[in-house]
Amino acid sequence: MDSGETGLKDTGRIQVLPPEEIRKIAAGEVIDRPAAMVRELFDNAVDAESSAIEILIEDGGIRRIEVIDDGKGMDRDDLSLCILPHATSKIRSLADLDTALTLGFRGEALAAAAAVSRMEILTSRDGREAWLLTAGAGSPVRIEQGRRARGTSVRAFGLFDAIPARKRFLKRDGAEGKLCRDVFLEKALAFPGLGLRFKADSKLKLFLQPVDTLKERFADVFLDHNEKNFLQEIAATGPGFTVSIVFGGPELYRNDRRQQFVFANKRRIQDYSLMQALEYGLQGWFPNGVHPVGAVFIEIDPKLADFNIHPAKKEARFSNLGAIHHAVSSALQDFSRRSVLVQERSGARQDGEGDWFSGGKEWSAREGRAPRQAPDRLALEALLDGKHDFVPLPGRQPGADGNLYGKGAAEVSDAAAGGAAAESVPVYGDRAVYLGTLFGVFILIEKGEALYVIDQHAAHERILYDRFLAGPIPRQELLVPILFKTESSEEDEFLHANRAVLEKLGIIIKGNNEGWRIEALPSGWRLSDSETVREILSLREAKENMAERWAATLSCRAAVKEGDYLDRESALALAEESFRLPIARCPHGRPIQVRISRDELYRAVRRTGN
Repeated sequence: MDSGETGLKDTGRIQVLPPEEIRKIAAGEVIDRPAAMVRELFDNAVDAESSAIEILIEDGGIRRIEVIDDGKGMDRDDLSLCILPHATSKIRSLADLDTALTLGFRGEALAAAAAVSRMEILTSRDGREAWLLTAGAGSPVRIEQGRRARGTSVRAFGLFDAIPARKRFLKRDGAEGKLCRDVFLEKALAFPGLGLRFKADSKLKLFLQPVDTLKERFADVFLDHNEKNFLQEIAATGPGFTVSIVFGGPELYRNDRRQQFVFANKRRIQDYSLMQALEYGLQGWFPNGVHPVGAVFIEIDPKLADFNIHPAKKEARFSNLGAIHHAVSSALQDFSRRSVLVQERSGARQDGEGDWFSGGKEWSAREGRAPRQAPDRLALEALLDGKHDFVPLPGRQPGADGNLYGKGAAEVSDAAAGGAAAESVPVYGDRAVYLGTLFGVFILIEKGEALYVIDQHAAHERILYDRFLAGPIPRQELLVPILFKTESSEEDEFLHANRAVLEKLGIIIKGNNEGWRIEALPSGWRLSDSETVREILSLREAKENMAERWAATLSCRAAVKEGDYLDRESALALAEESFRLPIARCPHGRPIQVRISRDELYRAVRRTGN
């Protein structure tokens, strides 16, 4: 094949591209669609110390994008330089990157925009003298006097008209417009003090007034009026950085992570590990399969971060990522543990789910209170030690050794199984009265003037989880060690680095990169060899939350299951212990009980009096 067949000339020789072609190619790294243009122009407006910014788009931003601000503006000399490649007021040398706090610093945005569109910039420093620049791909730059108040307006027309091949890959106007709107919203999150307006095809779509806190801005952007009550904001610090975290309570969740964000020095970045920190910090508060909403805002010494590794600054490299991750997750865990999740005995909460909020009312923190001890009940100890009997579900094969993971089974007569409820005599007051079980799942308790429906598995699971975290996990040596090999060097590094941690979790593992052997596991462990290896290696994802994740795994497998029979004393003891839990949710985030007041029952049957 000769050069003519490829459509290129002299393909074997190196040539220097013309400047206009270089600008178009480089512009594609920075501005690949209308949303990228919005992002770059918005950043420039913020760096100009604006207090109000307005964005207008037409036809999804393909026909027109305009960004108007009331910032510092430019004089004629600055205006003539601003669209030249790498012309910037932000840095003077490479060393300045160590101190740059502006959103832009490379001087590429306006040059890239002018390379892919027809551009007008109208600007004024003082509102008395204004200048208008017009430029575009292949067109000469012109500067003339104009009229404008202090600030800058940047208009870009006909995006990619001069590059038809690139324009063909844009989405429909509506889809491109939505991407522009998304950029506007994510930018808005980091700047709560700015007044912001977004117009599409001459219609005002979004208007965000200045607010005082990140929490207020997040709520204005994403939440409806009722959801705003469930939002929290906390802070954490570390060497060279501070973190503000906005997040929702257990009542506020989504089925995906689209409302989770990470910002570093007010730039949104893609960092999966820090999104993990948000989820790990709230682990145990949300049901499986759903995700919290929230945003992590990091303010870090520029010397500890590199924002110059992606053309659009969507990624960053931190020299202390582990410390930031720990600060985020531990701050969330500390807040969660100090928050009231159980109804105060005043009866203020009515839903019985242990939520942070109910009806928009915030629960106080239980700071400084000593944890209540478990009751000294033989029935409860028997339950937790697995020394009671169950009638298992058909097909279930319980263990015969009476340990936590395989409970001994005994035949129970129909009379015994069905007569437990009849033994209790309802007595009004604060004492828990056992009423029976429902569907082989729920324990029914009368307490005060309310009915409590308690999930026996969730309650038992939470009790065990707290116990596993409170003390060393008992382990048993294996008669035959489990031998295995890892599939990656990362897994080898994890096992090498965490042997001591794993030992505290009841796991003794030895070996090296050539092969590993598991010599001990928590007492009563019942999984197969392959499942055991998979569970242990999966702890790598939990980072510093390994203990919590392992405790959740053990407690889930040890707890009584749906259909397991509890005698009256064991069920009552389990219920009473569940009332003493500091957190009324299972380790996976499900509520362990529902409280139904007598008034609610009366209303349900339209009863008006005693």
